Amino acid sequence: MVEHCPKDEYLNSFCRTRLKLLNQRLSSSEQIIMIDISHLRQEVTELKTAIARKKFECDLDSIAELDRERRECIASAEKARGGQKAANDEMSKLQKGSLEFLEKVSRMKEVAAEVKELEAVAKQADDRFQEAFLSIPNIPHESVPDGNSEADNQVVSTWGEVEGDFPHAIPHYDIPWFGKMIDFPRGVKVAGAGFPFYVGEMSQLVRALINFFLEEAGTNGYQEVHSPIVVNAASATATGQLPDKEGQMYVDTNEDIYLIPTAEVPVTNFFRDEILPAEDLPLKRVAYTPCFRREAGSWGKDVRGLNRLHQFDKVELVKWVHPDHSFEELESLRIDAEGLLQKLELPYRVLLICSGDIGFPHSKQFDLEVWAAGQKRWLEVSSCSNFTDFQARRANIRFRGPDGKPQPVHTLNGSALAIPRVLAGILENHLQADGRVKIPECLRKWFPQEFIGP
Repeated sequence: MVEHCPKDEYLNSFCRTRLKLLNQRLSSSEQIIMIDISHLRQEVTELKTAIARKKFECDLDSIAELDRERRECIASAEKARGGQKAANDEMSKLQKGSLEFLEKVSRMKEVAAEVKELEAVAKQADDRFQEAFLSIPNIPHESVPDGNSEADNQVVSTWGEVEGDFPHAIPHYDIPWFGKMIDFPRGVKVAGAGFPFYVGEMSQLVRALINFFLEEAGTNGYQEVHSPIVVNAASATATGQLPDKEGQMYVDTNEDIYLIPTAEVPVTNFFRDEILPAEDLPLKRVAYTPCFRREAGSWGKDVRGLNRLHQFDKVELVKWVHPDHSFEELESLRIDAEGLLQKLELPYRVLLICSGDIGFPHSKQFDLEVWAAGQKRWLEVSSCSNFTDFQARRANIRFRGPDGKPQPVHTLNGSALAIPRVLAGILENHLQADGRVKIPECLRKWFPQEFIGP
């Protein structure tokens, strides 16, 4: 589940430095836009109410004041530039070397200095506003239930039996041969905690799951892409990882790049700064990538075995859709992910995430949780989310409406699925009396044997 941080915590000095570097690379016409700025200027009360539902701290009055200040500063700089241009035009009509011409030259040096100073003030005001504007989260959809924490999430559906149907189930990490096929100690030696080796048949089973997920996505109309596993700060900011989850991301400060926490980040940015043909919507992509998360602060929780890793494999579904159909597309996205769990014969439940637990860039979110019969607990294996136009505004992804004017698309994504916890569910729910694990029929195309284990 998402851990929320007050604004002052996630806009820390590290993140401010990253954003300053990012904004230095952008012209004023390319500055990042998070939400529709008219909401801040015209509907601040409604925006406050919506953000309060998410339990985020965000000083909208201060941000609105920064917006007013930067507009005044920009207007002053533009007025000064206009005066400078008019004076230049006048001077061009004077005889060079004349007394009046020389007086104008002297005055123009003063004007140029004034313009430069006003432009610097305007740039500083714009930077302050942009940094603060990044702290505004997406607003939750009206169908998102109110709540304070994950305890208030709503179970909207279940599939499969979870009681009394697993007589041989034990936690996957207690299966006698588990440590031989998923080697954690050698992973610690080579990389550190949370980076296991998958060995022999277990490695083949992981590959079978990836192939199964990708092929099913293709059947459902998603085009496969093979994406980078690193992104720049602009990409991470576009999808909402910055400034929110920088503490969970691995970063190479020399190259100014991040290891991806999910394929959502590079794939969503595929169309950054582009205008898509309206007739092409919805666009659907699927990508397999390794994913990397530091999971800072999570070690007090139950993290044994495959429950929580720093590197894991995942197949991700991403959509760019027309705003009028985005919540219908969210339901179909969820159905696509649920179909995989049903074919794997894994009991699961669907949670509608409440306003107090939903993520920073999310408008509506469903989580799919697999029943782990050995641990007798639910394990999240997928989040299916609608970000409405929040990511698209940051990434400048648009389409042309009937009036010909560009407007933001809506973006969605969902895990289909995360490998480690799905694997934990298979090992626990399909464990047999003889200690072997039965392989779901849907995987036999890539793992042509009925059981795994000695």
